[in-house]
Amino acid sequence: MTSTSSTSPYSALSSYGWDEDWADAFAPHAAEGLLPGRVVRVDRGQCDVVTADGFLRADTAFVTPHDPLRVVCTGDWVAVEPDGNPRYVRTYLPRRTAFVRSTSSKRSEGQILAANVDHAIVAVSLAVELDLARIERFLALAWESGAQPVVVLTKADLVPDPVTLAYLVQDVETAAPGVPVLSVSAEQGEGLDVLAAVVSGGTAVLLGQSGAGKSTLANALLGEDVMGVQAIRDVDGKGRHTTTTRNLLALPGGGVLIDTPGLRGVGLFDAGSGVDQVFAEIAELAEECRFHDCAHDSEPGCAVLAAIDSGALPERRLESYRKLMRENQRIVAKTDARVRAEIRKEFKRRGAIGKAAMEAKRGGLR
Repeated sequence: MTSTSSTSPYSALSSYGWDEDWADAFAPHAAEGLLPGRVVRVDRGQCDVVTADGFLRADTAFVTPHDPLRVVCTGDWVAVEPDGNPRYVRTYLPRRTAFVRSTSSKRSEGQILAANVDHAIVAVSLAVELDLARIERFLALAWESGAQPVVVLTKADLVPDPVTLAYLVQDVETAAPGVPVLSVSAEQGEGLDVLAAVVSGGTAVLLGQSGAGKSTLANALLGEDVMGVQAIRDVDGKGRHTTTTRNLLALPGGGVLIDTPGLRGVGLFDAGSGVDQVFAEIAELAEECRFHDCAHDSEPGCAVLAAIDSGALPERRLESYRKLMRENQRIVAKTDARVRAEIRKEFKRRGAIGKAAMEAKRGGLR
């Protein structure tokens, strides 16, 4: 991150991620007399914004509300009116990264969770059995956002045997190629220094299910009990939503942290490249397939299926890959006629292959 000059009137924002590139992007708005600030919290059409002069409350009505991906969100850098009652956010600066998931709406809309994030911390509790497929789902969204994912295995103190803990870390590393995997105990302070070093100097968003220990982890990184913590049910390791809004908080060691509510659902939203990143080894193997459009199903000369037969690729990985790709295709197809046509074409192709195989089988029985 590029540093700002100490003589800049906005230098007080540097602890929240302000740099010379943001200053350049904001210059036209500064000429209009608007103030720069970073959104630390959004709720019901208003937001809390940190500026060089402190915190203020602003209305977001002027920012286009019709597209859910263009609403003001936590992490945005915005141009705010210098005075007025109420004050208004006039616009936000182009986002460097954006973490988006699909909503439960049948209209296939995306919901933006956080903007301008450098690291996406996926918190996974070791109090319950690991769900590798869910981790892969979170990672697909994280890669698609443009941020660098980091998997943090929380509550490591509940796995006292170091050999067992090492195996658990190894299992997650297999499901998360190219992603740092850290085991942390916020209760005992183990591993926090490594995590703090990873997220210092940038913006990190904290993601995970309810009960993953996100609020406890946030408090440990912040050095104080800022986020409330709820008791976790012993029966399934789950808890109620401690955090109900997305909050951006400055870390004492540098950098900022966006804590998010526990996510029950993490639907993909046009995250094809993110899925490919999570399953990079499958994409690499696919380059060796005989057919460039190989579906890795039953085609001859499929390098992916050969890797499964040899044990080089776990079958679970391929099944998870297929599931996420199908889901992502369905989401994209709802708004993209070309993708819908390609899916129909693929169904017809597979149907023809199946019909030909059946006819060949019948011919052999005559």
